[in-house]
Amino acid sequence: MLSIVILSLISTFSIKYDFDKLYEQRTKPLIKLENIKDTYTVNIQDTLYDIENRQITYTQATEVINLALQLIETNWKEYKRSNFTIKQPTIYLGNIIKKFLVTQQQFYKNETLHKSISENIDKKMININAKLHNLEIANHNNNLSEEFSKLHLEINAINIYITSLINYDLTLALNEKRDTERVFDVIIAVSMISIVLIFLFSIILSVLLINHFKRLHNILEIKVEAKTKELVELNNSLEKRVVQEVKNNRKKDIIMFQQARLASLGEMLNNIAHQWRQPLGSITMIVQSFQTKMLLGKLTDEFINEKVNDALFLAENMSNTLDDFKNFFSPDKTKKIFNIKECIEHSFELSKYALEKESIKYNIRVKKDILINSYYNELSHVFLNLINNSKDALCSNVNKNARIIKVIVKQYKDDVIINFIDNGGGIPKDIAPKIFEPYYTTKYKSAGTGIGLYMSKQIIEKHMYGSIYQKNIIHKIDKENNYPCSLFIIKIPILKKEIENAE
Repeated sequence: MLSIVILSLISTFSIKYDFDKLYEQRTKPLIKLENIKDTYTVNIQDTLYDIENRQITYTQATEVINLALQLIETNWKEYKRSNFTIKQPTIYLGNIIKKFLVTQQQFYKNETLHKSISENIDKKMININAKLHNLEIANHNNNLSEEFSKLHLEINAINIYITSLINYDLTLALNEKRDTERVFDVIIAVSMISIVLIFLFSIILSVLLINHFKRLHNILEIKVEAKTKELVELNNSLEKRVVQEVKNNRKKDIIMFQQARLASLGEMLNNIAHQWRQPLGSITMIVQSFQTKMLLGKLTDEFINEKVNDALFLAENMSNTLDDFKNFFSPDKTKKIFNIKECIEHSFELSKYALEKESIKYNIRVKKDILINSYYNELSHVFLNLINNSKDALCSNVNKNARIIKVIVKQYKDDVIINFIDNGGGIPKDIAPKIFEPYYTTKYKSAGTGIGLYMSKQIIEKHMYGSIYQKNIIHKIDKENNYPCSLFIIKIPILKKEIENAE
């Protein structure tokens, strides 16, 4: 196809060049020669006849003859210049074809003849100009008839030479046209042969490709059938394996939740023991006071009523403490609407003993009450995990007088943002990416299970459809000094529509 395009372009440019050469570069010089011939015949020779017949005076004829000579000189110079500026064709392939096909161009291109005719015309022009000059002298001597006859002979001779030159140029143009037609015929023949060959090649190539693709198709069908059988067998086995793995993962999740609950239970029992220790001591002292008063004989009804009321008050507080911790461990099965600030305060109240023991202060900042529709106990469990982690970091890295936990709660569009900050020095960069992985812990095995933050992430992301992540910051946590701090950011959807419907 490329060869066909190239040959088509060559033929097109060859025709264009032939047209330019014949009708512009050859025709224009012929027009110049015709103009010269006509000028000699009409403007000079006919003027001489008019002088002979005494139709005009010599003075009147002089202006016409001089103007005619100028026109002849101009046209002759332009003719010579046009012969020297004839451009050769730029289609080299066309020239090569002409070289092999056109063997007679030496016979019709005769540069010697062209040069001889041109030289004879130059000589005749010089002779005519000289005789016209002599005509002026003869006019003074009244001897014009002899000069007129000589001029007529010279003009007829130069016209013959000009006619010969015109015939030579016409012969060149016709032969060049014939050569171009031969080149064009050869190119067309080659193009047609190329088209036929390309068509045959395309058919052969198509047949080969079709057969090749058929073989490939058959091979692929066999391979696909084999792979399909393998996939069917694999799918059958995968279904069983997936069911088994899902069961195993559920068991693992249940075990991990139980471990998380048990770890929290240990913390809660420690807090219950502390909160019961003082009331139990007070109840013991009340019982001993009854015995003392009885031995001293000072046991009165008023004293008995007073101490019984004190004992009942202490017992009620102890019962309330048990209810608080019991509700924490009861699993949430349904969502409920609650105040986020109350949930945070409740979590810190459950950890109050541990925080007071380690001299850890806490500060909760909530600009306005924010209600969310979620799982109260599970969110409280998340806060307890964060409190315990902060407590461990503060006890290890910070002086007792500067241990602070700060919680900032704000609402952004349809989400509640909880920033949980402690000045425990932050989490090392090599540890930070692993803190939410299961069973990853920096504590001794006796002190931690490594599932607290993992469970917190599962609760926030899977149960509450929120997000939790950690980063280290420099923060002025006590409004006086900057500390390296750890920041946990929790984002939970508020679900306003559900809250409005519930209300």
